[in-house]
Amino acid sequence: MAGDNGFAPIRRRDWALFLDVDGTLLEIARHPDAVHVSQRLRLALLAASARESGALALVSGRGLADLDRLFEPHRFPAAGLHGLERRDAFGRLSRPSVEPAELDGVRARLARVASASAAVFIEDKGCTLAVHYRQAMHLESDIVAVVQAAAADLHPRFHVQTGKCVLEIKPVACSKGAAIEAFMDEPPFRGRLPVFVGDDDTDEDGFAAVNARGGLSVHVGYHGPTAAHWRFTDSNLVIRWLGAPHQPLGRPISAEENAVRD
Repeated sequence: MAGDNGFAPIRRRDWALFLDVDGTLLEIARHPDAVHVSQRLRLALLAASARESGALALVSGRGLADLDRLFEPHRFPAAGLHGLERRDAFGRLSRPSVEPAELDGVRARLARVASASAAVFIEDKGCTLAVHYRQAMHLESDIVAVVQAAAADLHPRFHVQTGKCVLEIKPVACSKGAAIEAFMDEPPFRGRLPVFVGDDDTDEDGFAAVNARGGLSVHVGYHGPTAAHWRFTDSNLVIRWLGAPHQPLGRPISAEENAVRD
């Protein structure tokens, strides 16, 4: 589906846009609360949503309340907590039956990891727990071992989702791919070409979902092998593209570069 000069994605029919947030629309910050939402991004999202008749949804590891706080006063259709909670285009909410208390047994174990270094941060989202270690890469192997052991106690209901310098214990039943599938069965997304833009391992099942529907999967940055077919180098280009989708700002991912993790 390449456009002129081999670049893509170029808008050729009505799209259903699905957008990851951190690392895709926003530069990743030292702390999740430290991100900045520019007016330029807000305007680009509003323009893209209007262009697609409302068929634009945020698909994020953040919770819905956090997404609404970031983008207020605008409330987009959204899937939060990697698809655990979802708000459709009519404002209807859906949440599977997962209780925060199910994670009580591992909260204390992860808190001990954080207490060992001020550079390790535990993000408690209620039904998921994320361990951020961007500022403590020297502790990565120890953190991975503790998180994997903690998640094993919750098997088979929960598993570990890897991301960029983050490990998250989350329910197995939820995924960004499943959230995208649910949106695609509803108006205004139904019948459109699905397009998902993401940046890391948490987005791979979303890429697979849109690929299965013949859609466009777009990876942001360089994070090793991916199921995505196209690439934007950074979030700045994503925002430019949202505002003007006919600009040739992306490029296809070659088999060679997809074969080796950076």
